[in-house]
Amino acid sequence: MNTFQSLWLIRELYFKKGLPNLDKIQSLGLLAVKIGQIHALRLDFLSPEKCQELSKLYRNNNPISPEDIEELIQLQGGADFKRHFSHIDKTALATASVGQVYRAALQNGDPVVIKFIKARFKERFTHDVKNVRRFFKIVLSLYPKLKKVGNPIGILDDVETYTLAELDLRNEEKGSALLQKIADDYADTFDLSMLRFNKKYTEFTGENIMVSEYIDAPSVDELLSAGKFSYDDMLKLFYIQGFYIFIAGTFHGDIHPGNVLYDGKKFYFVDTAFVGVVGDRIRKGLFYFFEALSRYDYPECAKHLNEMADTRIEGAQFEQFKTDFISLYANYTDSTVSQVSLTRQMMLTIKLGVNSGMEFEKGIFAIIRSLMYLDGMVLKCNPNAILVKDMRRFIDAYKSAV
Repeated sequence: MNTFQSLWLIRELYFKKGLPNLDKIQSLGLLAVKIGQIHALRLDFLSPEKCQELSKLYRNNNPISPEDIEELIQLQGGADFKRHFSHIDKTALATASVGQVYRAALQNGDPVVIKFIKARFKERFTHDVKNVRRFFKIVLSLYPKLKKVGNPIGILDDVETYTLAELDLRNEEKGSALLQKIADDYADTFDLSMLRFNKKYTEFTGENIMVSEYIDAPSVDELLSAGKFSYDDMLKLFYIQGFYIFIAGTFHGDIHPGNVLYDGKKFYFVDTAFVGVVGDRIRKGLFYFFEALSRYDYPECAKHLNEMADTRIEGAQFEQFKTDFISLYANYTDSTVSQVSLTRQMMLTIKLGVNSGMEFEKGIFAIIRSLMYLDGMVLKCNPNAILVKDMRRFIDAYKSAV
């Protein structure tokens, strides 16, 4: 993106009163799409209507035309790639901001999917990041209040980290293996039998291409749109992701509803290239924060949030923060997710902590992003749920291992 395009994107996201122009955002390239996607979660400073519109960027991406598939195979797979397959579809099964997925069959008949990274995206992306970071620094020097509103450079850093991971499909294979190993290690104490990872064919996998087992199951995103994903199903998914966050401290870092498949019995985590990792202080502190939150013990919540911080506050500074925290949660007790969004509440909570003098390690924002995705799913399947109360059923199970 050039300077004028970056300026347009800032205006579209932060200052435009109406809905954002998704087609124009997509036309600016991968970085613009990723920035738009992350802003879909920022209910702390964007309107719900704008966030809802931006969330469409998780599904609505411009596909590669069918005539480009042969070129992709030659570019990413090499001259001998096709001979391993009896069939490769010409039309994409799925499209995303980074890659395209096609159904195929191996010569032995095994149904598979082939994922391609879209051509030359990494070079374009890294070039755009440098340009946009330079632009954001200039904007912040002229308009420093923007940092307190959304901190675009912080958002850009987060986007760069997980997008570069996605742009190397070998990371997806490593991510699945790591998350599977964690599940196996805890098999005697935590029942994760409802979770699966699709098989990866390592002999065909490289930086820009991956072949994996075809899973005949819809995404949670599709099920939510069709009204076929129940709140009980949602709580099962919450339990799985909660285990990885609160117990292992290593978790699927991009668990939006398009990255989870569900056949009614098993969940399948896909697109596992970015695995979030946090230290014990954040892992334990966040667990005890939510334990206190499930009891509506707001002073205790304030204490645990401060304990999570790399830079903590004390004395009168902390007492003022605690007072402000309790005020922030004045209408939270027994509220449904439609009345008070956990997404918005958590972002406002972190914002309050930062403005009060706390500093947090970067890993906490990957956790918050996961909670935002889960909260958004709850809002779609059961807007009358009191999620924080229903979390209590998991607290005891987690607590024995925290």
